[in-house]
Amino acid sequence: VPAMDPSQDPTIRQLREKVSDVDRGLVEAINARLRLVAQLKSYKDARGFAFVDPEREEWMFRDVSRSNRGPLSQEGLEHIYQAILDLSKREVS
Repeated sequence: VPAMDPSQDPTIRQLREKVSDVDRGLVEAINARLRLVAQLKSYKDARGFAFVDPEREEWMFRDVSRSNRGPLSQEGLEHIYQAILDLSKREVS
């Protein structure tokens, strides 16, 4: 049987389409988060509060950790969440 081009396989195409839909949702969610963080920073700045709150960051991570049902590992979640926090600080500062 000759090798088929994977991009022509209907199951592969369908799964790739679903992955792309999820990817677009992730970008939308990150942008929504950045908008909210910008509002929070503006509010805190106007009142003289520090932007970064390490205790709150720890609480948020514990909160999302409890909701993680996998297959994302705890280590993977920690890596992604730290990247999101770092990104938020860079994009909003």
